[in-house]
Order: sequence, then structure tokens, then C-alpha cells
Amino acid sequence: RGHGTALPALPAHTHLLLLHALVSPAQVSQAAVDLKQFCLQNAQHDPLLTGVSSSTNPFRPQKVCSFL
Repeated sequence: RGHGTALPALPAHTHLLLLHALVSPAQVSQAAVDLKQFCLQNAQHDPLLTGVSSSTNPFRPQKVCSFL
């Protein structure tokens, strides 16, 4: 009974495996070079590197206004 439910999925699964086998994966070294280049090109826009100005920071502490 359990085998009957797995058989219809077999052709689609086999098709996906064949597609993955035909696509040549990127070399790890090339992926590392691409990632490093992307990071260097976008470093000026990264708030973790440049910081966030207090005027545009949505997480800044709210000012409390009180009248005595």
C-alpha cells in the first residue's frame, strides 16, 4: 500500500534529478570570488558596515515629551 503512493512521484523526481545532473554547478572558488566582489561593490550601502544615521534609524529610542 505504501509503495503505490510513491510510484506516481517517481517520474517527476527522476526528471528533477536529471535536470540537476545536467546543470553544471558553479565551482566553489568562482562562487567565493563572485561573493567577495559583490560584497566589495555593495559595501558602501551596507548599514552593518557604514552605520545608520540617527534620523533614519527606525529603532532609535523614542523621545518622550512631557509637560509639567
